[in-house]
Amino acid sequence: MKKQVNALVLTGYGLNCDQETAYALEKAGACATKVHINSLIDGSVKLDNFHLLAFIGGFSWGDDHGGGVIQAVRMRTNLGRQLLSFIEQGKLIIGICNGFQCLVNLGLLPAIARDYSKRTVALTYNDCGNFRNDWVNLKINSKSPCVFTRGIDSLELPVRHGEGKFVTAPDILDKLSAGRQVVMRYARGDGSPAAGAFPFNPNGSLDDIAGICDPSGRIFGLMPHPEAYNHWTNHPHWTRLKEELKRKKEPFPTAMTPGLRIFKNAVDYF
Repeated sequence: MKKQVNALVLTGYGLNCDQETAYALEKAGACATKVHINSLIDGSVKLDNFHLLAFIGGFSWGDDHGGGVIQAVRMRTNLGRQLLSFIEQGKLIIGICNGFQCLVNLGLLPAIARDYSKRTVALTYNDCGNFRNDWVNLKINSKSPCVFTRGIDSLELPVRHGEGKFVTAPDILDKLSAGRQVVMRYARGDGSPAAGAFPFNPNGSLDDIAGICDPSGRIFGLMPHPEAYNHWTNHPHWTRLKEELKRKKEPFPTAMTPGLRIFKNAVDYF
């Protein structure tokens, strides 16, 4: 019998990607429930009832003190022990854009040496000086333990952020590389490294880093939005693709999009 995978999608206080994230998880085979942060804090919803926790995109608390900062403080103060217990139970966490920012502020990423209490990396203002809303090419590290990216070599996803530049100290960067915790990097269209070049690297991230995981591979944070590529017509070039396939007398894609495959990997994990 197939196991029902219950996913909790956080909502509230400026978070705005709950509908798309819940939809993507449902399409991937999970049972997704949108839950306001306060419902976890007051105990009316129990985190233990879920297998996967999604920190979603948006602008929590208006990013008034930096992306994901207030959400991280609020959750650590009220839910810190529950989050650690959730991790210890072998469950999954994904943080997308503002959710990624929150995870690094919480210290749940990168959790070098499995220390989930210390903040060692940051996501700060884009080098270009403005908000970027574009599609990017991404190269996956096949040696990474990340559960969410298994079987994926490269993909395109949209980015929508003003604070996505990944920065850290040189020694931490070395540890991330040695531990294979760098999951995805910004790339050029042919899959070669972006090498910091704009717009391929949209924010100036060190080492072109777009996403990282913890040592177990069960906590994953990324700036691009996989939930926003839940159907082939989400892609800006889908009409061109449709015409090219039509001329070749080939059918339009019906398989899962690369964005949905990230969530399907999470569901398959259980």
